[in-house]
Amino acid sequence: MKPAQLLRNYFVRHVQVALNSLGRLYRSPLASLMTAAVIGIALALPSGLYLLTGNLQRLSTQWDGSASFSVFLHKTVSLQQTQALQNRLQQWPEIDSLQLITPDQALSEFRELSGFGEALDTLDENPLPFVITIKPARTQADAESVALLLEKLRTFPEVELAQLDLQWVKRFNAIVDIVRRSIWVMAALLGLAVLLITGNTIRLEIQNRRDEIAITKLIGATNGFIRRPFLYNGFWYGVMGAVVAGLLVELAFLQLHSPVRQLAGLYQSGFSLQTLSLTESLALLVAGTSLGLLGAWLAVGRHLAAIEPV
Repeated sequence: MKPAQLLRNYFVRHVQVALNSLGRLYRSPLASLMTAAVIGIALALPSGLYLLTGNLQRLSTQWDGSASFSVFLHKTVSLQQTQALQNRLQQWPEIDSLQLITPDQALSEFRELSGFGEALDTLDENPLPFVITIKPARTQADAESVALLLEKLRTFPEVELAQLDLQWVKRFNAIVDIVRRSIWVMAALLGLAVLLITGNTIRLEIQNRRDEIAITKLIGATNGFIRRPFLYNGFWYGVMGAVVAGLLVELAFLQLHSPVRQLAGLYQSGFSLQTLSLTESLALLVAGTSLGLLGAWLAVGRHLAAIEPV
């Protein structure tokens, strides 16, 4: 027989076994759906948390105030010197935008917000200096880049104080890193749970078909031939579990979408939750399928050898 024909027969045989395994699951829909639901929940938990941390990180870089800071100039710096410094800073690629706040503007704003209007009227002169508020470019929005930019600004002789509270940014990034590491630990534990669930389901299937397996071995079937339908069972369990996980994550984020958009609107932000991308959906499908196959392989390898024809 030609190699092409052998390859075609091999492929057709696998398709037949795959469809036969899917038919067996279809004939017991309740048990199959329950197993797929348990696997889906186990996959959905780390997937949803991973997606949530990604949205939190995206929010930290998109929020307008995340990395903006103020540069206070010396009181003796004139308007012309301030405008010259402003023009120089506008040429820096690290800076996205900046705004000049004059002493009169700052005093007027402080008068409105503080409620000390009468007390401020007693001042002989305006004590406030020129202030330049700076927002770094998106590529420079992380804590380390902003700190370097801050040190560069402090070298100017016109600058008296350049300040930014980076502590909350560092703490937030540290918390996100801890959460991400925790997610990987959780994913490993839940992945082990998927292996056990799939393995136990395949073990029960092997026990239910024990006599069939013994007869098949008696007429000369190889372990590979007998193993194949059980592996496809694990494959379909993994696929269905991944689909259930994707649907659960999408439904959960759909419920959060409207409240998050309303909250972002209160802060004049266009932020919205991002759900699973195509790449992430494929990764979830591959992970579920791989765990299903591995769980089935381990179960079949352990229990199939114990069944021998008498």
